[in-house]
Amino acid sequence: MKQLFTFLTVLLCLNSFAQIPQGYYNTATGTGLTLKTQLKKIIDNVNDVLPSEHLHVDQGYGALWTLFTHSAFRDNYYENDGSLLDMYSENPSGTDPYAYTSTSQQCGSYSAEGDCYNREHLIPQSYFDSYAIDPMKNDPFFVVPSDGKVNGDRSNFPFGKVGTATYTSQNGSKRGNGVNSGYAQGYSGTVFEPIDEFKGDISRAFLYFATRYEDYMNNFYTTANASSCPAKNMFDGSTGRVFINPFIDILVKWHIDDPVSLKEIAINNDIYYNHQTNRNPYIDHPEYVGVIWNSFLGNNSFLLENSILIYPNPTNYRSISINTNSTIDNIQLISIKGQLINEIKNPTKINETYNLDNIPEGFYFLKLTSNNNTITKKISVN
Repeated sequence: MKQLFTFLTVLLCLNSFAQIPQGYYNTATGTGLTLKTQLKKIIDNVNDVLPSEHLHVDQGYGALWTLFTHSAFRDNYYENDGSLLDMYSENPSGTDPYAYTSTSQQCGSYSAEGDCYNREHLIPQSYFDSYAIDPMKNDPFFVVPSDGKVNGDRSNFPFGKVGTATYTSQNGSKRGNGVNSGYAQGYSGTVFEPIDEFKGDISRAFLYFATRYEDYMNNFYTTANASSCPAKNMFDGSTGRVFINPFIDILVKWHIDDPVSLKEIAINNDIYYNHQTNRNPYIDHPEYVGVIWNSFLGNNSFLLENSILIYPNPTNYRSISINTNSTIDNIQLISIKGQLINEIKNPTKINETYNLDNIPEGFYFLKLTSNNNTITKKISVN
């Protein structure tokens, strides 16, 4: 049985972990691809003479093994047993099929799940290593600890929404043909789909890669071979939008459906303070995803839902921010008993953001209407 945090404990942890260095994002003032380039300058290894600059310092490939022993990479959230938190073996609602508790379990050879863990490049090395290996090979924002066997079965396929699975790991991660419908309309090749608990983590890793290595993207694309690296199919060869549809749609959908977790916040801080002194801006500021990529979404059937980011949620500030490129015609705050608490018609937004303030404590449904399309999100006010 999973050990559950109380609601208060979660809020205390969020407050203690989510400390962004003062001034770190002061120069991130633009929108769209301009903002993406501004973020790149903040987190790269080039001295751009910014007021607050902390250069990415590459620690090398071997240092990842030590980093993975840090508390931030351990299970402090589910079993809370200090074992390696591996997204391919973690079962969020039950007993894990196996656990890695010792560095002696590093790969090595493997023939089955649970034999050893290794360093998985979520963006496969085969996508970029014919151009340059360092520092991309060594960057823990997208090089993560994972079960060796599942990593091998994922191979270097794109991440996406599986239709019919041809392989399923013990925790439910799966490989198969792309479903080619809904938000994943447009790709039917083989893809790999993690469980819902970690889809946002993977999305934010890809968006970090697209930002941190922005100026390399056209070189990566031209040197990668799509037949030997199917993940190339996610990319468009540009230094701007970086991804093709439907993969932009998939990444944005996963980012919104699986919000930033305590695990990601802890890892973000650990990498910054104890490893390579840069950060993942999409963990610190989830709203940046919409500001940069919403205009590239290709599937209008989910444009409203996936172009809206509600944060913080839960909130202990009695206010909620709603970031979207869409024009919201009506906002309704509804109690869990169905009572209308507040309604704002034709609300005003500032910098793509609507704000709803002075919300009483409790759980609510937030109903948003735009051009006769309606979505409802659950929010919590503490």
